[in-house]
Amino acid sequence: MNPLNLLRDTWFFFSRNLLAIAALCLPWTFLQTLAEHALAHWFAGPTGAAYGLLAGLVLYPLYSGALILLADARSRGLQPRRLDLLAAALRLWPRFALLAGLSTLLIMLGASLLVLPALWIMVKLAFAEYLLVLRGLPPLAAMQASMQLTKGCFWQIAACLLLAMAPLWLLDWLGYRWLGEQPDEWLSLLLDSALGFAQLFVTLLLFRLYMQLDQAPTPTAD
Repeated sequence: MNPLNLLRDTWFFFSRNLLAIAALCLPWTFLQTLAEHALAHWFAGPTGAAYGLLAGLVLYPLYSGALILLADARSRGLQPRRLDLLAAALRLWPRFALLAGLSTLLIMLGASLLVLPALWIMVKLAFAEYLLVLRGLPPLAAMQASMQLTKGCFWQIAACLLLAMAPLWLLDWLGYRWLGEQPDEWLSLLLDSALGFAQLFVTLLLFRLYMQLDQAPTPTAD
């Protein structure tokens, strides 16, 4: 499992299927960002952030589930229709939303302690969404199966995540530095929407990781 090779292969898939991914996910990532900005404007402070997080948990399972199904179909040479992918993701929404909520709470709890616990939780739950969408596991079973699947490869997965996220964090920092201390609301909205869409690269990277590990022999030790 070479992180650089995985990044290269994921970039090839992302760029080759960019139009299909954008048509499937970009409207929803923009709507999510718009809702988060509106709620932050209407409700100042922690209340606005909490409502924004809730809006994300409502919309994220829809487009993320559809993207996972698209990646799985394209990896098998299939060309599914966009509406079929969204309909399938909608059927999975209740379980996916519960999984996303539980994962977010655990990661926030880990972040409230130290960075390393949050990273550990992110890595150990990295494949829960794929197990739920592609294997049909319920949320708690998907989380447990993800912890089993990630045994023995914690640092490889962590390296892939950090290598993929670091450029996005840098772009976020540079973008808001360019916008200034009081950024234009619409420019801020467009920047956050673009970054939200770019984060789908991480979803595809973890999909490729999941496909490799799911087909590999199960390790006996962490």
